[in-house]
Amino acid sequence: MINSEYVDIGEPIEFSADGLVLRGRLHLPAVPHPPFVVGSHGLFSNGDSPKQLSLARELNTVGIAFFRFDHRGCGQSAGRLETDTSLAARCADLRCAVETLQRRSDLSTRFGLFGSSFGGAVCLSLAPETTVSALVVNAAPVRSRSLNESEVTAGGPAGIDGSFYRENLQFDVSEKLSAIRTVCVFHGSADRVVPVENGMEIFERAGDPKKIAVFEGGDHRMSRVSDQRRFVREAVAWFCRHLVD
Repeated sequence: MINSEYVDIGEPIEFSADGLVLRGRLHLPAVPHPPFVVGSHGLFSNGDSPKQLSLARELNTVGIAFFRFDHRGCGQSAGRLETDTSLAARCADLRCAVETLQRRSDLSTRFGLFGSSFGGAVCLSLAPETTVSALVVNAAPVRSRSLNESEVTAGGPAGIDGSFYRENLQFDVSEKLSAIRTVCVFHGSADRVVPVENGMEIFERAGDPKKIAVFEGGDHRMSRVSDQRRFVREAVAWFCRHLVD
């Protein structure tokens, strides 16, 4: 996976969403009042994902802060994955994370969102309700029926089966796409979990400015080192272009 040899673990932050205590880490660059990016991880992942660690490191080098946190029921945050997971719940988590950082006097008011897989759907759903200045999504599904159910549940912990998919993962964010602006879309052409058509639809329906990068032969996990390096390089450039004066 992406190089995650990142020594700075960041400032620990706790915040609340729907009465649940969520935990994350804020990585601050050595500049005053930097803009910030908040990450929303994948369905069965957490804020320690290699993609987020790499983004934290590289964004800090260009003067952008990065906040990675665990959604409810994941990592160090409260809640149960099996019962507390839904698109609406994760949108609430992300909204509270953004609001927590917006209350800090040491950060700029300008911010971006990054979402991977289900986290991408979360960002797409929430973005039109916010003042987000830049958005990056990777392998993001537009609607639950486009997912490969067997591939989704196969990647989960014990106890996750088809009923979890049918009861917790029914969503459709297609109506939000026309309100999306300033989005950079990444997707693998051989993604067996979230077909690449999802990424194409996001790009086609979003407004300008926008960009899409399709990794030919790339899988859902972005396994190839060349794809990982391109992702980090182009995602950082996108955030830098739209967040840094």
